[in-house]
Order: sequence, then structure tokens, then C-alpha cells
Amino acid sequence: MVERSHNMQIRERLSAIENTLSPFASKTANSSGRAISEDPPHLRTEYQRDRDRILHSNSFRRLKHKTQVFIAPTGDHYVTRLTHTLEVAQIGRTIARALNLNEDLVEAIAMGHDLGHTPFGHVGEEALDELAASGFVHSAQSLRIVERLAKNGEGLNLMWEVRQGILHHSKPRGDFLRPGRAEDLTLEGQICRVSDAVAYLNHDIGDAIRAGILTVADLPNEVNKGLGESHAERINSLVTDIVESSWRATGETGPDGNGTPEISMSEQGRTLLNVLREFMFQRVYMPINRNTESQLARSMMELIYRYLLSHSEEIPEVYFLHEENVEIAAIDYLSGMTDHYAIRLAEDIEPGISHNLFSRALP
Repeated sequence: MVERSHNMQIRERLSAIENTLSPFASKTANSSGRAISEDPPHLRTEYQRDRDRILHSNSFRRLKHKTQVFIAPTGDHYVTRLTHTLEVAQIGRTIARALNLNEDLVEAIAMGHDLGHTPFGHVGEEALDELAASGFVHSAQSLRIVERLAKNGEGLNLMWEVRQGILHHSKPRGDFLRPGRAEDLTLEGQICRVSDAVAYLNHDIGDAIRAGILTVADLPNEVNKGLGESHAERINSLVTDIVESSWRATGETGPDGNGTPEISMSEQGRTLLNVLREFMFQRVYMPINRNTESQLARSMMELIYRYLLSHSEEIPEVYFLHEENVEIAAIDYLSGMTDHYAIRLAEDIEPGISHNLFSRALP
């Protein structure tokens, strides 16, 4: 092996690059660190190492076969939970670079934010939330994966800022970017929250159009006029508004006595984003949650859950390393399944249950 003779030079260069970031950026030197101390990486920043740990995990790989919105579509171009994750990372990095914040941290949070999503998207999440005595929230499950379940039960030992961003990426329905909101998140974590919304709204519009549920003309008139009618125009309009409205985060405006900046949007931008979100809830998300495929997905989730409770020997041992409670182990196992695996398991338990799932082929 070649001797690592340049390690110190590389670390010094990476540290120097971090020191050029905004004074409001998250930096390794000021991090709250890891639960278990480790030697610093030779060739990467700490946040790059976290990104790589997530990227190489089995939970991340499984995202390619997990529903984003449409369950079991037959077309090749529907968004999956994996492609959604990559779009969030791309949008987040664009915003972070423009504001001179920590791209590596944004990317690590983005890569890990949806690891805890269930099969069948939010339909599966709602089903588990109803079934589990303690409830179920995918963001909390994402954190549980990186802290306790990943790497055969060892966890990934990620930096505190990454774990915080993963846990708090979810957004309430309504105006989640209102000015003056109380938010205990790094600026990079805030970037991931808004990038998540920008990504899913736009690719979900594309999928809804692909499925014949919407046309561009159906979108609110003020959205088409204010953000543009194409996928690229909408994303560019929203990202530009976020960057311009969050410019204080760069630290280039000088002291203004207003405290720590926040990631924000203009009043017009926020209004258009909220109008579009509510439109998508009314026209796409809520109707899909009530359709035949979603009801069947709920039935399969319950079937598998009940089966695992009465056949705990079929739950892999890794889910009992930190947990004796069969219900929690069953939730951990079931929530980590891909759509395909869950469907196959449901078929093994009750042959023919998934037949109607594929009876209506989407375009």
C-alpha cells in the first residue's frame, strides 16, 4: 500500500475550505460531534463521511423500490423514493452553494432523510401509525435506522447535525416557512426541509400528469404565471426566490442586529408555494390515499404486521439486537421492506391479495 504521506495536507486544505464558508454555516470545528468518538477521516470532511455511510447502506439501496406517490405504476419514468432523494440533494446543494453554506452537510441530511419510509409511501406510513401502539413517523424511523438498525445493528454513528436534520425534515401542512418561526435547526437542515418540498411538488406534478390525473392547465393560474409552466421553470423560480430571500445567511450583508438568519422565501414566493402544496393535497395526495390501490396497500401492511406478530421467528435476528418487544421489531422489519418485497410476502401469506393492485395499469 502507498504510504499516506499527504493526509495532513489534505485535512488542512479541507479545513481551510470550510473556513471560507459563511460565518453562519455549520462547520466541523463547531460540531456537536458523534455519539462515539472517531479519528477524523483522511480524505473527506466529517459530513462527507456521513454521506458516504448513508449512501453505502442497505436502507439507502432499498429506496429504489419504494413508492413516492403512485403505487405499483407500470411506466418506467415514475419517481421512486430514491430518485426523490437525489433530487432533494441536488436542489439542496444548489441552494447551499449559492448561500456559501455547508454543501456536505446538506447532502448528508438529504441522502438520509427518507431512509425510514415504509413500502407504499405515505399510505404505508399511515397504516403503521394506526397499527403501532406507539405510532409511527417516518422521520423518527429514519433516525432510528442510522442510530440503531443500519450496519447489522451497529448504526452509522453520524454527526449530530446530520441526525438533527434527518429527524426534523418533515413539514406540517400549511405555511412552514413563515417568518419568525421558532426553529432549532441548522441552516443546512432548513435547506433540506424546503428542498424536500420543492422536489416533491414538482416531480409529483410530473407523475400526476403522466398518470392522466392532471394537466398543466389544471394547476392554479397564479402558480403557472408566477412560477412558470414547466418543471424546470418552477424549480428555478422557487430556488431563486429561496436564495434571494435568505441572503443574510451568507454573512455578506454585515451586522444588522436581527440575530441568526433563517432560510426563507419572499411573501409572494411563500404564497405560491403554499397554494401549490394545498392544490396537490386536494387534487393528488388525498384522492390517491382513498383509491383502490391505497386501500389494498393498507390491507397488505396490516396482513403482514399481524402475521409477523404471530410468527416472530420470521423476523430477522438483527431487529432484536436492541429490542425485545416483538411489536417494535415487526414495525422495524416491515417499515424497511420495499414495495416488491412486501407484495411478495403478502402473496405468500394470502395468495391473490395483490391481484387488483396491477389490474389498472397507469400510462
